[in-house]
Amino acid sequence: VEVVESGGGLVQTGGSLRLFCTASGRSFGGRSMAWFRQAPGKEREFVAAVSSSGQVKDYLDSVKDRFTISRDTAKSTLALQMNSLKPEDTAVYYCAVRRMLGSNWRNANEFEYWGQGTQVTVAS
Repeated sequence: VEVVESGGGLVQTGGSLRLFCTASGRSFGGRSMAWFRQAPGKEREFVAAVSSSGQVKDYLDSVKDRFTISRDTAKSTLALQMNSLKPEDTAVYYCAVRRMLGSNWRNANEFEYWGQGTQVTVAS
């Protein structure tokens, strides 16, 4: 199983970036997927999640209305459109595939497969 993120980079405050994630090695069509992030000196935090069907989505309050998560279930790909970026969005962003069973998809422990992360830096 391989999970690979791409699309990170350096952007000015107010700019946009689109992150991509591809999960391969098996079918993940029945699993929720999510983005987490980790800033220097801070714990990894939930950013956004999407259900296996793509119909249910959840966002960290601070990114709601700025970020949009989407997925292509058939291709096991995930995207995160990030608009109106702020310096506090600076972090390494991780794509994650959830375990089959769980109760709180904001908990990183419920995710089984992780990518290596992609750096997002927002300059002030």
